[in-house]
Amino acid sequence: MVNPPMGWNSWDCFGTTVTEAEVLANARVMHDELLPFGWDTVVVDIAWYDPTARSHGYNENAPVVLDDHGRQLPAPLRFPSAADGAGFGPLAAQVHGLGLKFGLHIMRGIPRRAVELDLPVFGTEWTARDVADPDHVCPWNPDNLGLNHDHPGAQAYYDAQVAQFAEWGVDFVKADDMLAPYHGREIAAYARAIERSGRDIVLSLSPGTQLSTHHLDHLRANAQLWRISDDLWDRWEDVHAQFARLARWAPFQQDGGWADADMLPLGHIGIRAERGDDRDSRLTLDEQKTLLTLWAMARSPLMMGGDLPTSSPETLALLKNPALAELLNTSYDGREIIREPLDDGELIVWTARGDNCSYAAIFWTGAAPREVSVPLESLAAHGSPHDLWGKPDGAPVPAHGVRWLKFS
Repeated sequence: MVNPPMGWNSWDCFGTTVTEAEVLANARVMHDELLPFGWDTVVVDIAWYDPTARSHGYNENAPVVLDDHGRQLPAPLRFPSAADGAGFGPLAAQVHGLGLKFGLHIMRGIPRRAVELDLPVFGTEWTARDVADPDHVCPWNPDNLGLNHDHPGAQAYYDAQVAQFAEWGVDFVKADDMLAPYHGREIAAYARAIERSGRDIVLSLSPGTQLSTHHLDHLRANAQLWRISDDLWDRWEDVHAQFARLARWAPFQQDGGWADADMLPLGHIGIRAERGDDRDSRLTLDEQKTLLTLWAMARSPLMMGGDLPTSSPETLALLKNPALAELLNTSYDGREIIREPLDDGELIVWTARGDNCSYAAIFWTGAAPREVSVPLESLAAHGSPHDLWGKPDGAPVPAHGVRWLKFS
């Protein structure tokens, strides 16, 4: 993976509860509507192995579905094609048949149920109890215990888990509870398992609360994506907070290694989510354009969080802006160059370069539209600009909005 991915993830709309039918419905819309604009990855988020999954939380002591070696299997009640141990192979094949990539979410560690049953670790003489670490458990999800990476069976468990993902045809793994705190040995072990699987699998690490750039070399050596914040939701304050984070990380973006500002809570979300109720995104249209523009200027991955089949045509039109893929695939040197308090908001300006062109994004964080003036020499730009959101020349910057310009 050279460029940041563009795709869909089930978390913002379905939380822990997404079904096979819902995944395929989103994949079909992506194929029919969005694939020509660069969107090509479909990701099943957390707890696909829990037949009792529900909205607004996780289940203690859930009867998670495992194989004989303690590896998670999709719950057949939610993913019928996974029956008889087929796993995600049939679903991944359907997604691939649409010209798309298939991804899944996994938690750090080994399932508690595998430890309770003391299941054997595939290909070894050890069992789940031998390799588990009950002292390093995720503080917010009850599914797993930690792994003891002083024991060789811990690596063997990850090797076997990822080998099964590779057999299913998985292209993308979102590995959770890796970065806050920073689990360096865990990350390296997972990267090693992917390498040993023999399949080209993108590794995305989450969540990124207070993630430090001091980890940059280790991140680049072991993963392709790493989150730089906790979960982002459809609140202006969440979007605004990403300006500072992306300004810190943007200078380090490079092919094959991307700081990730999290999913796009756009369109129809909260259907059966972990947070909030069934709703359309509470971000205004201008706030949504600000989010997409900032992510693109900073070359953050773009993962749509709303349910595509039931999102509005206006939402799909935003995702079809060809400038998004253009910036992610061809721009470089994206950075914040101005941050200036003005009355009730901030003027924030980003620039980026492209092939025989340059880009500028002029953001205004105030609660009312504002006319702003930024000298062309500050933007290192020449000629007449084209507004990438189609706003007329001379238009003020909307409240919480952006003027996104391309200079050819």
